[in-house]
Amino acid sequence: MSKEDYEVIVIGGGSGGYAAGNFLQDAGIKVALIDGAEELGGLCILRGCMPSKSIIESAKRYAAIKEAAEFGITVGDASIDIKKVMDRKKVLIDDFKGYRQQQLTDGRFDLYRGTASFTDSHTVAIQMNDGSERILTAKAFVVASGSSVFIPEIDGMKEAGYLTSRDVLESNSLPKSISVLGGGAIALELAYFYAACDTEVTVIQRSEQILSTMDKDIADEAQAALEAAGIKFYCGTDIKKVSTKDGQKVVEFTHQGNTLTVSSDEILCALGRSPNTSKLGCDNAGLELKKGKLVVNLSMQTSQHHIYAAGDVCSPLDVVHLAIAQAEAAAQNILTQLKGEDISKPVTVDYSLSLYGIFTEPQIAAVGLSEGEAKNKGIDYATASYPFDDHGKSMVHGTKHGFVKLIIDKKSNKLIGGSVIGPEAVELIHEIVVAMSFGSTAEQLLNIPHYHPTLSEIWTYPAEDLAELST
Repeated sequence: MSKEDYEVIVIGGGSGGYAAGNFLQDAGIKVALIDGAEELGGLCILRGCMPSKSIIESAKRYAAIKEAAEFGITVGDASIDIKKVMDRKKVLIDDFKGYRQQQLTDGRFDLYRGTASFTDSHTVAIQMNDGSERILTAKAFVVASGSSVFIPEIDGMKEAGYLTSRDVLESNSLPKSISVLGGGAIALELAYFYAACDTEVTVIQRSEQILSTMDKDIADEAQAALEAAGIKFYCGTDIKKVSTKDGQKVVEFTHQGNTLTVSSDEILCALGRSPNTSKLGCDNAGLELKKGKLVVNLSMQTSQHHIYAAGDVCSPLDVVHLAIAQAEAAAQNILTQLKGEDISKPVTVDYSLSLYGIFTEPQIAAVGLSEGEAKNKGIDYATASYPFDDHGKSMVHGTKHGFVKLIIDKKSNKLIGGSVIGPEAVELIHEIVVAMSFGSTAEQLLNIPHYHPTLSEIWTYPAEDLAELST
């Protein structure tokens, strides 16, 4: 067992941890980075954003081929080879992974391959992957330890067996049927993937709607579109138990006062993720937790002035771009502290442009406030929407579901939120992100030229309705 001293220790080598460590070492700070995962790279690259979007893209191409007749195209019998889908994914991810691993191991900071736990607010003990133990001290810390799949205690599920998102991304087989537990982004993306690959899919959601944090009109439209793709939904459920019968996995749950069962070849548990704080030794460091997450302020500072956090371990929204912004804010504030400069006006993270995307078909995306959030904040707001199935380029595209929606503060007429469910939604939302970042009103957005015919011009319709409110 040995002991070493650093100016900053970063716990976690994913997108947030790397961003913080890289910023600090560029500033000449001596940094240690601790990561004990099986592979270096972080969730997004290894088992999250990139691999899931790769296999979903394959599923979308297959679905498009099956719809070719609508566009006057005759295609012979089409099939999907899941092994080749996964082989393509592996090539892409190996490339992304290799680049990040090179960044983590090129010597820019000291890398420790192990699991860190605070023994006091300035010291961590590392259980190294090789079985040895190291003790490190530091003046400041960035905790970016990420999250793990949440597995609830459901009677019989462990015995029956289930898949997680990680299993899906590594499987070379497609079940004939699957029950998806959960109705959030990960659950819906993988439900769509399976449905597009001809698997019979049933989604069982605890809340009264899928996408429980989004406005009901978005959730209802998403459900209608995914039902049209063949997915069956049960919302407002209480899962009682899981069992096996005749080689099938049986989920028993209550729904609208009745006890129902769904049988399938597989079960996918997609009920969210848990922050990786249980082994951090938070009590030893005096770190405050709320629902398992580290409590931080807008400067990403925890209850200890020299310990900061970033990413899934503390974030209100578990997305990569936000983890990076949080990590860079934390790193800048730590640098200010280490230099002995005035920290009374720290760098903070602005959540007013919180951005979210879901890669189902149709895609779903939102930025800023939802109607529910605007109402809870007491804002006098107005909203307008427009459907894709009445929009020229969308009709040419073959779009049957979806709409765009804008929300303004009636007092200023400024945009405070936008959402879209429809073709290329996660791309289209960025126009509203840019508009909101410049404080645009609905009238200003309307007056920006939009080429015809494009998907983007659909934003001008709700913008026109809202601009009239100011005239």
